[in-house]
Amino acid sequence: MKTFKIEHRNSDGFEIIDLYGELDAHTASQLEESLKNLISDQKSNIIVNFRELDYIASAGLGVFMAYIEDVRTIGGDIKLSNMNDKVYNVFDLLGFPTLYDIFDDEKQAIKKFLSDS
Repeated sequence: MKTFKIEHRNSDGFEIIDLYGELDAHTASQLEESLKNLISDQKSNIIVNFRELDYIASAGLGVFMAYIEDVRTIGGDIKLSNMNDKVYNVFDLLGFPTLYDIFDDEKQAIKKFLSDS
C-alpha cells in the first residue's frame, strides 16, 4: 500500500492541497485536519489537486462533504483538479460533479475562481 501524504502550498492567493497515495478511513483525518485549519484561518479559495492520488475510499469523500458547506459559508469554494479516471469514477458514481467543480488541471480551477469573483 502506498503511504498517504498531504502537501499544502499557496499559489496567487489560492490554497492548493496536493494529495498523494491512498485516501481511506485511516488517512481521512489528515485531510480533515488540513481543511479545518484552512477554514479557521478564513482561507476559503481551496483547490485540491489529485494528480498523485491513486485511490479514494468513501471516508475520503465524506471529508469533502463535511467541509464544503463551511467553506462556502465563508465565501469560498473547494475545487478539484487532476483526477485520474479511477478516482473520478468514484466521485462521479456519488454525484459529486453536480456539487463540485472538477477540472483537468489547476489552472482551469484558478480561472473559474477568478471568473466567479
